[in-house]
Amino acid sequence: MQADTYTDGPAPFDPRALAALVDGTMAGVGVLDTGLRFLYVNRALERLNGIPAAEHLGRTVSEVLPGVDAREDMLRAVLADGKSREITSSGFTAAAATVRRYWHGAYHRLEFDGRVVGVAGIVLEIMTSDKGQRELEQARRHLNLLDTAAARIGTTLDMDTTCAELADLVVPGLADLATVEVFPPDVAPPVRPAPPGVLRLRRAALRAVPALRDELDGFGLTGEYIDYQEGAAVQRCLAVNQPVVENLTTDEQLVRSAPGPERLAAYRALGMHSAVIVPVTVRSGPLGILGLIRAGDSPVFTDEDVVIARELAGRAAVDLDHARRFAHEHTIALELQRSLLSEPRPPHPHIEIATRYLPADRSVMVGGDWFDVIPLRDGRHLKAMGDVMGHGVEAAVAMSHYRSLLRMLADDELPPHRILEQLDRMVERSGLDRAATCLLAVVDRVGGACEVASAGHLPPVLIDPRAGARVCDEMAVGPPLGTGLGGYRTTMVEFDPGTVLFLYTDGLVERRGEDIDASVDRLRRELTLPADGSLERLLDDVLERFGPGAEDDIAVLASRTRPTEEEPAPAHGRGAGSARRRPRPWPGSRPRG
Repeated sequence: MQADTYTDGPAPFDPRALAALVDGTMAGVGVLDTGLRFLYVNRALERLNGIPAAEHLGRTVSEVLPGVDAREDMLRAVLADGKSREITSSGFTAAAATVRRYWHGAYHRLEFDGRVVGVAGIVLEIMTSDKGQRELEQARRHLNLLDTAAARIGTTLDMDTTCAELADLVVPGLADLATVEVFPPDVAPPVRPAPPGVLRLRRAALRAVPALRDELDGFGLTGEYIDYQEGAAVQRCLAVNQPVVENLTTDEQLVRSAPGPERLAAYRALGMHSAVIVPVTVRSGPLGILGLIRAGDSPVFTDEDVVIARELAGRAAVDLDHARRFAHEHTIALELQRSLLSEPRPPHPHIEIATRYLPADRSVMVGGDWFDVIPLRDGRHLKAMGDVMGHGVEAAVAMSHYRSLLRMLADDELPPHRILEQLDRMVERSGLDRAATCLLAVVDRVGGACEVASAGHLPPVLIDPRAGARVCDEMAVGPPLGTGLGGYRTTMVEFDPGTVLFLYTDGLVERRGEDIDASVDRLRRELTLPADGSLERLLDDVLERFGPGAEDDIAVLASRTRPTEEEPAPAHGRGAGSARRRPRPWPGSRPRG
């Protein structure tokens, strides 16, 4: 059989002469043109590739051998600079489609009559043992795990998500089954106290290869608390902060490694035979463990497996620590805010009140939005809506200061602008470094009028069941609290009894790319009382329309006064709509988180 050749135009050399020289060699020999298309292959290369020589000719290396990393970039470099190179490549060929093979080749630039005409390559297959190939493949998998860990772990500040990302990464590349278990949070009491000598962890993530998923019922569920007996592998791992590797061949070994003897049947059903427990630890202390299990025909864990598992656990620990700190602060702030934003009681029997608070996003810290209703003498009451700059525990604490000071000042029966002036001075003197916007409205006993004053806050909306909604744009707007600038004014606003006073924070209307006047006007157009007049349903409808897409927390309050039988309703107040341009809030006053 003669090796085939390919020519595209006049050949500068005779491939048949080359064939006479190299057809008998055991090395694979090929000649490529400047486009890396085969001009010639000898019999040895034909056998190595498992493809007839004629099917090579005129085609590129990647076209003939798509499963081989032929390092075409290096071949182009040989063409470009004329420097011969030795290149190692690997992949799968038609001669052995399921076995990765490795080749070492020497490549030289061919020139004829001063012109570059192609590349000649001499290739020898590197014969490796099955064990060597397995070790090489294992090393590749381990390197791939380490390379992808940074991109796949720690994409959020949610602990359970981070734990799930770690478990997803190691199954099936490193284990048949993986669990990530963490210590219960220290800001909430445990479900039940752990017995003496027992270590309690919460299973945050559990992953298994498909073949084992039907056997997981007895192994435990994600989210449950696991109690580990004294001497269990997890206890031993955390006690010395070192991985624990166990090949579990007997029932006694399985029971000793398990949380308790009741898990023996589940472990046997899995076919579990090898386990690695790796501590997930940061400088401040342990966060939990990464548990890896192999079962069935999978090999036992090697020392290299343990090194890789520990490296992955160490990388994940940093992200888990960030998530744990975030969850800790978020829980404290949320509990503090919930305690401060308890539903206000109606100050009088004929006053109706409805409130809502909506965080902008689960991943964002709670903010300083707040509201309050304070009864005053002579049947009047004070409504307040405020927004402290920032998010987190500090903002929630600052919000509690503002609210406490307001309640103290409201007892002095001051008009709204005087309350804001004193509040501004007291905040400045107290050293509280978080500014806040605030809107105050003192409503008279029959609900026919109210006095309003604003410290950088958006104007309220009045919803008349007959005349529709209007914005209180006649209200003067002063600077935010905490600036020490003062300059607040009280405005009298008249309306009919039964009119709803609607207060809100800027998270409800502020949208990127939209003028704030247009946003408030859109709110006015869409604020309508439901057919049954329910304030609760009104707020539900408002949040359903305006809540999606909000970039800040939202607090809303709706209230109205119903006239008593002995008190006649005053004359109809100002109607819906207004041609006047509403004053903007104080420049830069709307706090952002």
